[in-house]
Amino acid sequence: MSKKQPEPQQFEQNLRELENIVQQLEQGDLSLDQALLQFERGVQLSRLSQQQLQSAEQKVQILLQQPSGEQLQPFSQTQDE
Repeated sequence: MSKKQPEPQQFEQNLRELENIVQQLEQGDLSLDQALLQFERGVQLSRLSQQQLQSAEQKVQILLQQPSGEQLQPFSQTQDE
């Protein structure tokens, strides 16, 4: 079974691209057509990033469930200092 490229790297790349788009739009130096294209790309990246985050959240929830269906208890570290 082949695996895709790791999602965290792709997520980080998408986030950086989205940040660049926001900066370009905030500067206001783009033509209307360019701004619309950048806005459209930003919406695509935003939706993709939301999907990736939801997928990661679901994976974490699955990993936190024990086979008996009980939830794991939060880790609390107590140390005497």
